[in-house]
Amino acid sequence: MPKSTSKLASKEDVQLRFGVAVRAFRDARKLTQEQLAEFSDMHVTYISQIERGLKNVSLFNIHRLAHALGVAPAELLGSVSHMQGFGARPQ
Repeated sequence: MPKSTSKLASKEDVQLRFGVAVRAFRDARKLTQEQLAEFSDMHVTYISQIERGLKNVSLFNIHRLAHALGVAPAELLGSVSHMQGFGARPQ
């Protein structure tokens, strides 16, 4: 299998893009961070840190967030990979 020539995104980029995706879905559903925290059984501070790209979210918590937002986990992750080219830094 040939090696990919595209640059892999940094951990920080992935976390930031995931947080942007969570916030976009939350905003589209007109939920507050407090409501999302309640629906996902997480602390509001943790939700805030996720949205700011400060947390490396576990697979279990991705599932909880997706369920609370009414989307498939892949939709949250798909948003990460399709935003401005996965390896590109946000502008």
